[in-house]
Amino acid sequence: MERVVSLVIGYTLGLIQTGYFYGKFHGVDLRKHGSGNSGATNTLRVMGKTAGLIVLFGDLMKSFAACLIVRLLFSSANPEMTLLYVLYAGAGAVLGHDFPFYLKFKGGKGVASTSGMIIALLDIRIFLICLVVFAGTVFLTRYVSLGSILGAITFFLSWTFITWNKMNVLADSCRLESCILVFLVAALAIERHKSNIGRLLAGKENKLGAKKAS
Repeated sequence: MERVVSLVIGYTLGLIQTGYFYGKFHGVDLRKHGSGNSGATNTLRVMGKTAGLIVLFGDLMKSFAACLIVRLLFSSANPEMTLLYVLYAGAGAVLGHDFPFYLKFKGGKGVASTSGMIIALLDIRIFLICLVVFAGTVFLTRYVSLGSILGAITFFLSWTFITWNKMNVLADSCRLESCILVFLVAALAIERHKSNIGRLLAGKENKLGAKKAS
């Protein structure tokens, strides 16, 4: 039951489409501009840096908030299961962001929401590793999509390594389950970037700072 509750809390908060509402407030429907995506990257390219940062923060915080609520609800009763429930809340937030029912299931790509999930795990090791990989990739290549894809893969690999080697507080009975859940979140992030992957392979992907959104 805790898993379902965590997933529902996450999905509900994930439905807050920061980019869509911010754009609408300023008379812009992001679904009709750039890549047609309501995430932070498309907001940045269509509406500028300030808008991009606001949407990034909003999408990150809704996932973080969902995870925090779940942590507060369940941590005292069963601390060894808390991280698993946090993962379910984060996964729910990503699903809500990517597939909002009231927008015909057309949302963002879930990168910022996944980042909020990572931060909410309160594991500085995973956070720093993912941050270095993402920021380093974007700095060197200027491809946000490539940084996002490699960041998602890094999240799965680092979580699996730490969890499998029992370097976090998690019940042994749910270690495999947690790794599978993180794998699915990472796989979804990669799948949502499939068009970007095609353009990367073709050498046609737009770099950060380009006028045309990817």
